[in-house]
Amino acid sequence: MSLFAAALVALAACSPGTPDEGSKTLKVAYQKTDSFTALDTMFQSAKEEFEAANQGVTVELQPIHGNDDDYGTKLALALRSPSTAPDVFYEDTFKVRSDVDAGYLLKLDSHLEGWEDWDKYDDAAKAAGRADDGGTYAVPLGTDTRAIWYNKKVLAAAGISEPWQPRSWQDILDAARKIKANDPSAIPFNMYAGKGTGEGTVMQGFYELLYGTGSSLYDEESKKWVVGSAGFKDSLGFLKTLYDEQLAVTPAEALDANVWKKVFGEWFPDGKLGATVEGSYAPSFWQKGGSYEWPGYEQDMGVAPFPTQNGDAPGAVSMSGGWTLAVGAETKEPDLAFKFLSTALNQKNSLAFTVESSQIAVRTDVAADPGYQDANPFVKDVSDLVKVTRYRPATSDYPRISAAVQEATEAVITGSRTPEQAAADYDAAVTDIVGGDKTVRK
Repeated sequence: MSLFAAALVALAACSPGTPDEGSKTLKVAYQKTDSFTALDTMFQSAKEEFEAANQGVTVELQPIHGNDDDYGTKLALALRSPSTAPDVFYEDTFKVRSDVDAGYLLKLDSHLEGWEDWDKYDDAAKAAGRADDGGTYAVPLGTDTRAIWYNKKVLAAAGISEPWQPRSWQDILDAARKIKANDPSAIPFNMYAGKGTGEGTVMQGFYELLYGTGSSLYDEESKKWVVGSAGFKDSLGFLKTLYDEQLAVTPAEALDANVWKKVFGEWFPDGKLGATVEGSYAPSFWQKGGSYEWPGYEQDMGVAPFPTQNGDAPGAVSMSGGWTLAVGAETKEPDLAFKFLSTALNQKNSLAFTVESSQIAVRTDVAADPGYQDANPFVKDVSDLVKVTRYRPATSDYPRISAAVQEATEAVITGSRTPEQAAADYDAAVTDIVGGDKTVRK
């Protein structure tokens, strides 16, 4: 080989974006289910876009099939070893702080400083990826709220006019009893309970009740967990009434991790369910391309804020969560990993994902886009709930606390414990988890 030819080979080997420099692989882990494919669609698009712009770099998509709890378990196992840890992954907001404490997430501050799109994110949304040290470790995909979704036809048949807006828990029970009286085979009002539905139990149910009593799970001022709460017992008492009077699903159905599939795929479309507490993303299941396409759902369904216990201010309550994308602390290619993350979350991909999954936008340019505003007729109603929403305590103790709440609800709906006994069991569990010095009686 001539010196000139050798020089050309050497130059080519050093040129950016060539396969010789590349032959690098980024592993991307995320959740995919039969009814949740929006993220897979987004990552497929981002992979194509990223690989075209970064020759020699391969993006290996690693979808994890399972519900939220299954996904969390499988992701946690992968993160424990550098050999299996993904470079980029889908991270629940309530896991951010505990996973930062475990050393799984890369601090992103230096990368975010050079990303002009970061200025387009809502400040409240940015906080979702922030840890105790003030650093940002994850970038939000979107957020959500919780509301009551109801079938107008089922309510109308029971003599309940719409738009339906219960002002108190009693209003919910009154309406549920009317539905039951009109059609004994109907399910008047579904609220998830028990360990089967995992985090859905607390986010789409118990916390709407608890925060509507004026009580809370965690006292932000003292940084302690609340025990001895009258609101906690009242919330369990409401669930007991709902299940004892057969106004909800049966306890056996409630303990089925897949009960939500019947809610969206059967009971609502078939006119067998009056109402349920669910996320703002509900239309994503019914709209064209959704898992349970339901032409005309816009006419049959309505949405209402969940009321406080006695109609006290602020009059309604909601819960927000959401998911983020994070970069693994063990990645050998932090710059490339963040570059892929920012590609996946650019305006085009964010808009498509937000619309397809019926998320609430966290980017201002997505929120202003007509495609987002016209995505479904409920966008404004569920977005308005952001002003009364609450968030889960993002502490490393939270996952175990949540499990204790789920156990308390299960004990009550199955009749194994009274609300008072289940609340006392919960107090003991919390004290055991965090220590007595980190609890406060309120």
